[in-house]
Amino acid sequence: MRAVQMPPRNRRQEMLASYPAWAQDLARRYLSRTISQFILHGNVRDLVPVRSGRRSWRYMGLRDFLIEELFASRDGVLLYDRGSGLRFSSPKAQQDFRHALAAIDLIGGTSYAQQLPREPSRLFPILEQYFRLRLSEGRRIACILDFAETLVPQAEPAWYSAEERALLVTLQRWASDPLFLEADFTLVLITENLADLARPLVQSPHHAAIRIPLPDEETRLAFIRSSLKGRRISRYTELAPEALAALTAGLRLEHLRQILADAIENRHRISTRSLIERKKELIQAEAYGLLEFVETPYTLDMVAGHRAVKALLRRAAEAIRQGRRDVLPMGYLVTGPVGTGKTFLISCFAGEIGIPMVRLRNFRSQWQGVTEGNLEKILGLLEAMNPVAVLIDEADAFLGDRHQEGDSGVSSRVFAMIASFMSNTAYRGRIIWFLLTARPDLMPVDLKRQGRAEEHLALFYPQSPEERQELFWAMVRKTGAHFTGRIPARLLEGEHALSGADMEALLVRAKFEAASRGQEHIDESLLEEVLEDFLPPTYPLEVELQTLVAVLECTRRSLLPPAYRDADREGLLRRVRELKRLLGES
Repeated sequence: MRAVQMPPRNRRQEMLASYPAWAQDLARRYLSRTISQFILHGNVRDLVPVRSGRRSWRYMGLRDFLIEELFASRDGVLLYDRGSGLRFSSPKAQQDFRHALAAIDLIGGTSYAQQLPREPSRLFPILEQYFRLRLSEGRRIACILDFAETLVPQAEPAWYSAEERALLVTLQRWASDPLFLEADFTLVLITENLADLARPLVQSPHHAAIRIPLPDEETRLAFIRSSLKGRRISRYTELAPEALAALTAGLRLEHLRQILADAIENRHRISTRSLIERKKELIQAEAYGLLEFVETPYTLDMVAGHRAVKALLRRAAEAIRQGRRDVLPMGYLVTGPVGTGKTFLISCFAGEIGIPMVRLRNFRSQWQGVTEGNLEKILGLLEAMNPVAVLIDEADAFLGDRHQEGDSGVSSRVFAMIASFMSNTAYRGRIIWFLLTARPDLMPVDLKRQGRAEEHLALFYPQSPEERQELFWAMVRKTGAHFTGRIPARLLEGEHALSGADMEALLVRAKFEAASRGQEHIDESLLEEVLEDFLPPTYPLEVELQTLVAVLECTRRSLLPPAYRDADREGLLRRVRELKRLLGES
């Protein structure tokens, strides 16, 4: 068998240096002669940058890059996907395949040269005969299988069709076949989400999975400069190329191409506002609508009470603005009884920090493998968008548990993916997690430990008349109510105060009564009347339980109400167990 032919060493090193890091990794692994099959995943539908000079770049699609650059020295490159069928890198490669088919037909009595099967179950045995024939002659062959998840999708073994089983076995057999390993042969499977591909392939030691990341700031800047080269930049954007590159974190080069093409062709000058709005649209579409940007006109000034928590968050915001990411926690666990304003507080914090905040929406699916694929996509976007804050409401139900059963292991795999991503210290101060829940005791310790959600913030109902008065006026501003007069004493005093949510509901009801009577303002007598009729839903045992678990979870004594700062924690734990028993919880 002929030895693998490669360009001279210096020429090969120079050529590899012009490629992206992932392509250099693929080439190094291939040259080790131990792996012939690669899985490319991640940002596979984007442009690939290739340096063609000291300051010059070329950009091409992934398949074109593989054919024209990485596999340019091969005698033939074959491409297959279910939609387009079998294609070839050049007419010469197609002609060679036809000649080989004629020989196969002559030996086997078949007629493939006249009618080549399209379905993979019949086509792949023919491809194998072709590969073996040409590799035994010392030819250099590469094969690209695009949309590989449609060939060997992730599923429980019992759910595989006969065709999928056959393809899976074929690919596994090729990966360990001595002929394929020793010859100059490479098989590349392309899929956007690694989780969409059959797990036996992904976990096999004979396959190398290589992730193509979203472009970093340096790559985006080079693309912007290349796209606007020879043009007066100020005509198309009010931003300098460096600022444009910084603000487009999380976007693909293809997205950038669309934005720049719109500015050039339609004379639409890019502003900071228009760019941010366009970026949100593109990222939310890229994430299948599973990421939602948190937008609020408010800052922490709008939040009533919770003075110690607000002071702490303002210090964190200042550290972010100063670039001191090393002093920030990996994440926050925000706890407290229902109605204490956990979501509103963190939403207001989004208006304070100067970096985008996104909310994770439900990425779980009833279909096998889709949940993991959705999460893989989301995490990849978060990695590229940094710095970014991530809000997860009802975290105890949203994130699941490592030991959750009944869904074929999906929940445990999702939990492992999130926990691993959250604990990556390379993202400290770059990806800040906010896990919100009224029941932190239901969350697994793995997510609450140091290195993940490190700071545990506890919110409580207003404790003093001054705090209740501050909360009341904050709800007046939030609801837009026009209130005149004194605040009823019952709202400011008493053992059981209304929560912020209760006060908001009370004021909305008072606005309704005022409107029905043709009044523009809510006076003191009307509010007294509505308050007399107002019966907020009461769940005393549930609220007490939520309050006590928040006390026990809080990691700063200064955030606790005075009554709980020196409380007997063993006594609190006994009361929590008693409340759970009364509520029928195990």
